[in-house]
Amino acid sequence: MTAIWSPENRYRTWLAIEVLACEAMAERGEVPRDALNTIKEKAAFDVDRIDEIEKTTKHDVIAFLTSVTEKVGPDGRFLHLGLTSSDILDTSLALLLRQAADIIIEDLDALLAVLRAKAFAHKGTVMIGRSHGIHAEPITFGLKMALWYAEMTRNRERMVRARETISAGKLAGAVGTFSFVDPAVEVYVCRKLGLTPAPVSSQIVQRDRHAEYFTTLAIIASSLDKFAQEVRLLQRTEVGEAEEYFSPGQKGSSAMPHKRNPVLSENISGLSRLMRSYALSALEDVALWHERDISHSSVERVIGPDATILLDFMLSRFTGLVEKLVVYPERMLANLGMTKGVIFSQMVLLKLVEKGVTREAAYAIVQRNAMKSWQEGCEFMDLLLKDDEVMARVRPDDLAEAFRIENFLKQVDYIFGRVFGKTA
Repeated sequence: MTAIWSPENRYRTWLAIEVLACEAMAERGEVPRDALNTIKEKAAFDVDRIDEIEKTTKHDVIAFLTSVTEKVGPDGRFLHLGLTSSDILDTSLALLLRQAADIIIEDLDALLAVLRAKAFAHKGTVMIGRSHGIHAEPITFGLKMALWYAEMTRNRERMVRARETISAGKLAGAVGTFSFVDPAVEVYVCRKLGLTPAPVSSQIVQRDRHAEYFTTLAIIASSLDKFAQEVRLLQRTEVGEAEEYFSPGQKGSSAMPHKRNPVLSENISGLSRLMRSYALSALEDVALWHERDISHSSVERVIGPDATILLDFMLSRFTGLVEKLVVYPERMLANLGMTKGVIFSQMVLLKLVEKGVTREAAYAIVQRNAMKSWQEGCEFMDLLLKDDEVMARVRPDDLAEAFRIENFLKQVDYIFGRVFGKTA
């Protein structure tokens, strides 16, 4: 990913666009064939020389063209005919962001494969589901992984769409009117590069495209933040249901030798804040003065490399984290029982309703016993068995049926089928 944003790759991309433009103009008889052949043979650049020239010109594209012309000789005058700097900059930026998108999509595929494997490995690993941080009803750890898988599938689709949106080129001249360059040149160059010509442009390709791209990166990062936060919560000492792999020789604290901290997850959560700030910066770039100002340029020189390199790193790190994640099914079961059975309250409620009790009355009966179980630490089942209102409606066998874990998990296969397809 870093190589995409190197000066060598950037200038190589600029040169490819300039040469293709010359090819298109040669097809139209606007550039002599001999000159085109010379340009193709001799066109090259020197990064150090470009930097040296730019110290004087204060303009990177002019410095680049000067360096190339020094290599080409007199026929270098046919480079950049009728074009403006943003024709080269924006078309090349589309190519660089598309290259970065390809790597990110590969990263997403790798993470999806790991999430799928983890989901199936723990399809039946029972744990408590929590809402508001409080025990709710049983789920499986595999369902949690399936949820993440489905979200990352949507993120992959978003990335593919963002790749398509950003793949727009522009060679329309100083304010997008094709005053000194024929539209056929833009069509030719974009076709060769696999880009779509922007239907209409000003001096630039419009920045709503870029905002969509960087917002997509931020959404992906926010999903990773969500998943990493869950790992951090599950690793809390009081929960202890899963934890990051702690390698031999690893240290958790300079002061406390016992510490095993979720540092990878914390790192991902922190970096996601940066990613969201990059999206905000891209959104700020949408509103430019008239046909263009240069306020977006400095922003994109930072967020282009930083955001794509960072997300590549985050995806790679999280993939490794999930692959090596240590899961503790026994602790999950222990935690499941710590609330003395109140997690079966909805099943008891439904049993009473089934036996003819109004929902309001059933809710009051069940809640009364559940609150007593919470407050006194009594087994919820024992309290129900001693409750005359409950026993007047349901038999002990009916009550035992309501306390079966399987009642909560009978649709796991169905959910997996919706997420992973019929073969699940």
